Amino acid sequence: MVQQNEELLKRIAKLVKQNQDLAEQHDKLSREHEKLQAKLDNFKAIVTKLKDKGDLPDEKELEKPHSLKFKMATVLFANIHGFSRISEGMDSEKLMDELDTVLFKFDMLMNTYNINKIRTIGDSYMCAGGIPVKNITNPVEVVLAAVKMQQYLEKVRKRSGHDIWDLKIGIHTGPVTADIAGKKKVSYDIKGDTVNIASRMESSGEVGKILISVMTYELVKEFFVCEYYGKLPVKYKGDLEMFSVMGLKPEFCLDGDAFAPNQEFETKFKLIQFTDIQEIILDRLEKELPRYLYYHNVKHTVDVVTEVELIGWAEGCTDDEVLLLKTAGLFHDAGHTIAYDGHEELGCQLARDFLPRYGYSDEQIEKICIIIMATEMPPKPTSLLERIICDADLDYLGRSDMIPVSNTLYKELNEQDKIGTFKEWNKLQVKFISGHQYFTKTARSLREVNKQKQIERIKDLIDEE
Repeated sequence: MVQQNEELLKRIAKLVKQNQDLAEQHDKLSREHEKLQAKLDNFKAIVTKLKDKGDLPDEKELEKPHSLKFKMATVLFANIHGFSRISEGMDSEKLMDELDTVLFKFDMLMNTYNINKIRTIGDSYMCAGGIPVKNITNPVEVVLAAVKMQQYLEKVRKRSGHDIWDLKIGIHTGPVTADIAGKKKVSYDIKGDTVNIASRMESSGEVGKILISVMTYELVKEFFVCEYYGKLPVKYKGDLEMFSVMGLKPEFCLDGDAFAPNQEFETKFKLIQFTDIQEIILDRLEKELPRYLYYHNVKHTVDVVTEVELIGWAEGCTDDEVLLLKTAGLFHDAGHTIAYDGHEELGCQLARDFLPRYGYSDEQIEKICIIIMATEMPPKPTSLLERIICDADLDYLGRSDMIPVSNTLYKELNEQDKIGTFKEWNKLQVKFISGHQYFTKTARSLREVNKQKQIERIKDLIDEE
């Protein structure tokens, strides 16, 4: 019996080695093919340049290895354990197929959470969040994926009727350098202390445990129940504290399932993710807004996003409502990148195209678009969220910098021949502000007094002309 078990283990080990060798050979052939394809593409580009400009690019420069540095990536190392428990009578080929299925499922999970699989060698699995698209949410996404990996493996054990496969997982967040290979099918290889530490955490952990470093813990502790696990000696860095992830916090669990996130989790996650969305949209506005937009510029968008959050919390809005408000504030003037008139509807179109990539539901997007459309002039809000964004959009009317801000709006309109003289503008301002009222109690208490003072200041300017 013992001898038969040893033979079975040897056969499985041999199959794993063969699988590893085949994977390495495939990767090598793929790299050679990509190099040849790149040379062919370079040659075509050279011919084109010779025809158009007579300019020959440096082929060595074109073939130089490309690498990127990421300040915050989250690296996961996982190792599937179970070969030592294989007993006589088990079908080794079936077990290998089962292992392949498990790894395939892990790949699907990585795609779901925007995590990049780096490589699989035998029963070891390595992936990283925050690569190639930098984002602030990658620690949460990677830990959530790890929880889902454990959950799936538990289902495999129950379904198969045997207790073979177990996982050891180590996760660490920090800077990495990514070497990029391939042109049509891009692959990434990462290196640095972050990779080494994640690997060591996996190897020093226990089966069934998800170990995270203190760096990762600080970034995910708001969402997950974690227990202190111990310290890992790290060369030149001292001892690194580690924590074991037990599951989602109770308030974020769907029907008490520690592995299933509920709507509260999704909202909290999106509020953090909003930072990434905001960075992308503001960068787009910075590059694409016309130069004559002296008022409807990036600063105005940031002001509105800030104000809807401030007024929203003060008016007792929920987390989900604040998320809708901030997102609407971010997109409410984005349509100016396409056209000045009707920019609200154009902003809605941009939101409908962009937000599904970040997990916003159709219902959320339609609510956001309704909030955006409430900023059309003259404002006629019908709900609390519409009233909040209208007040945020015209917040400057009651601020101490009202006159210099309104002057930028005059300059913007004047350059488009939408307004006449400065005196005419000031008369229009007095009429508009005198008839304007803030819709929320918060805005009235914060801005109404100053707004009346601005009316007197503008009247004085008119009299001086």
